[in-house]
Amino acid sequence: MPNLIESSLRATAEGLVALVAACNRLRLPWTQHPFVIGVHTPMREELTLRNLCVSGTIPAGLNGRYLKMGANPAGPTTRGHDWFLGDGMVHGLCIEDGKALWYRNRWIGSRAASAALGRPAAPGPRRGDDTVNTNVVEIGDRAFAVVEAGSFPVLLSEDLETQRYDPFDGTLAGSFSGHPHRDPATGETHAIAYDGRIWDSVRHVVISPAGRVVRDVSIPVEHGPCIHDCAITTRFVVELDLPVTFSMRAVLAGHRFPFRWNPGHGARVGLLPRHGTAADIVWCAVEPCFAFHVANAYDDVDGRVVLDVVVYERVFASAGGGLDAPGWLERWTADPATGQVDRRVIDPAAQEFPRIDERRFGQPHRYVYTGSVPADGNTQLVDATQIYKHDLATGERRVHEFGPDSIPGEFVFVPARPEAGEDEGWLVGFVVDSASDTTDFIILDARAFEAAPVATVHLGHRIPPGFHRNWFPKHMAG
Repeated sequence: MPNLIESSLRATAEGLVALVAACNRLRLPWTQHPFVIGVHTPMREELTLRNLCVSGTIPAGLNGRYLKMGANPAGPTTRGHDWFLGDGMVHGLCIEDGKALWYRNRWIGSRAASAALGRPAAPGPRRGDDTVNTNVVEIGDRAFAVVEAGSFPVLLSEDLETQRYDPFDGTLAGSFSGHPHRDPATGETHAIAYDGRIWDSVRHVVISPAGRVVRDVSIPVEHGPCIHDCAITTRFVVELDLPVTFSMRAVLAGHRFPFRWNPGHGARVGLLPRHGTAADIVWCAVEPCFAFHVANAYDDVDGRVVLDVVVYERVFASAGGGLDAPGWLERWTADPATGQVDRRVIDPAAQEFPRIDERRFGQPHRYVYTGSVPADGNTQLVDATQIYKHDLATGERRVHEFGPDSIPGEFVFVPARPEAGEDEGWLVGFVVDSASDTTDFIILDARAFEAAPVATVHLGHRIPPGFHRNWFPKHMAG
């Protein structure tokens, strides 16, 4: 009975909050959101393109799919809209035996997107808001579209034509993450999952190589922190508990994105032993800041944990949210003996989306690849025409320049073969030409970083920059 009373009271309170928020949303100024105009204008149709035009020579052995995820509202946006909350769309490009076989883009079949498109929603069990728009990842040799803080993942067929909401064969009990990480040593996938409706805990979720949840450990927190990414080392799972938390004030004001900068929330890095409980976490204090993305983490010889992260002085500090100012690349060293984090700037240039050779996850790495972002915070990404290769052994930063009007997205490293060296392989990604409103899929030689692409696949339409993307080798099941 107490549980029924608690559930009833919670539902009533949530209903009142939603009513107040809806009323106040009407008072917000009506402006076109910057992430649904210009280069971010949503695509309005689903395409299937075959036998794509290629310049240069696609490397032998580069067989697989490049899948990208992002927000792509299916209908008109309303007051209080936010870039992070739009309907999901997955884009895929298939390469095999030196040919670009197909490109497809498909909306994720949430209830809201499907209703706007006038078709049935994707099947499968739901959990709360079923919008999925953040990332597309390999788990258990299957491709899943994922989002943090809410919905179950969506299982995607190899050709993207079939979707199903799938909580890992029924083993996921709660929310998931937009940034799970696979340990190449064990085959397990680790995530730190939070829920916008649960403010006093987050969870460490582990998925077996077979794609089923085998560990789900609750971790006490305060204020409902937004935890976009995490990291792993040989000994630890690394949690970033930083000062962006749930804001009831933002919700009541009508804003749809409910997280804001919270100067009253302490910044800390949690080191959770791989098989430990919340009581075993070592918390290390760090100066107030925020990080969306971790390139990698590892244990050093002195027992400390080293993390390379893109750091923001603060984000979502204004009433309406927003990133405030760009981030830069830092190395953090968390010392469990002192409970402190030492911060060192690797590169102060404005940048985001750090990636490494993922065979090095949880182990020492030498190279980090990032994408430039406008130093002035321009939401249309004007003049962000470069990607960077950081050599952490020498301190050198190499630059690949795509040229005027070019907007590169997140580039992914693909090793040339299983035993290849750390930077022996290819960097692949979409580059938008904002002048012609077209997109190229670019393949770079990671060791000849500044050189012209070894191959370019030409697409005659603009793919909005969106969020995250990954390479799926051909060995994967559909």
